Parts: sequence; structure tokens; C-alpha cells
Amino acid sequence: MTDAEYHRLAQEALARIEATADRLLQQDVVDIDTTRTGGLLELSFPNGSKIVVNTQPPLQELWLAARGGGFHYRWADGRWADTRDGSEFFEALSRHASTQAGKPIVF
Repeated sequence: MTDAEYHRLAQEALARIEATADRLLQQDVVDIDTTRTGGLLELSFPNGSKIVVNTQPPLQELWLAARGGGFHYRWADGRWADTRDGSEFFEALSRHASTQAGKPIVF
């Protein structure tokens, strides 16, 4: 993958997360505050917990940090896949966000 492709895919992922958090707030599902600084996106939950998604351009990865641990994802076969177990990024993000929000959330 070229650097340009990585940046496009990573920015699309961050934009999708932000749009979903905005929709959840508008629909009064859960109040998730988002803060984005460059390639770092922080999700803050009402209970004070956070999830951080960070782009890693030198490695062409997305990193996810949540209460449940830290995870690295690489683009493979049309999706962001965990570098350890192959699980999909948005499924993992949804699972961790649901745990931290105390209600079902799907990104």
C-alpha cells in the first residue's frame, strides 16, 4: 500500500468514528465526546473512561487503546485487521466502546 492510500484509509476510519459518535449524541444514545488532533482521536465517555485511536504512518497501522488493552491494526483484505488475532477494527472498537459506555454501541 502506498503512503497516500494509507492516509486516505486511516482518515476515512477516523471520520467514520467521529460521525458515529456525533450520531449517537444526536440520537441521545450516549454522550461520547470526541477530540481529534491530527491522527489521534480521543473518545471520552460519561464515566470518565477514554478510548484512543491513533494513526501510525511509519507502520501503516491504526492503534486502539481502551480499558481492555492496546491493539494494533493493519489494512488487509479490505479491512483493518488486528496484527495478533486478525479480528476486525470496527468490531473491536464497538465491543470496547459498549463496555465502557455500559450500553450497546456499533461503529
